[in-house]
Amino acid sequence: MPIFRVNGKAGNLGGGVVTIERSKSKITVTSEVPFSKRYLKYLTKKYLKKNNLRDWLRVVANSKESYELRYFQINQDEEEEEEED
Repeated sequence: MPIFRVNGKAGNLGGGVVTIERSKSKITVTSEVPFSKRYLKYLTKKYLKKNNLRDWLRVVANSKESYELRYFQINQDEEEEEEED
């Protein structure tokens, strides 16, 4: 699990400040203090890179308050290159 930094302190999740819940294919991060959506995207990218998943998955904003992970469409790009040749 990545280390969250809240109020300038790493690992400051105690006291119910930030809660992380998981259900099937969805992870929900809820914060009682201001928590940047961009910082969550940064932590997600860092996690993907650490686990060698960055080449296969990307982080995409699907609404104002959430992100989702999507696969890169590699096969479609390869087919377009073959058609051009």
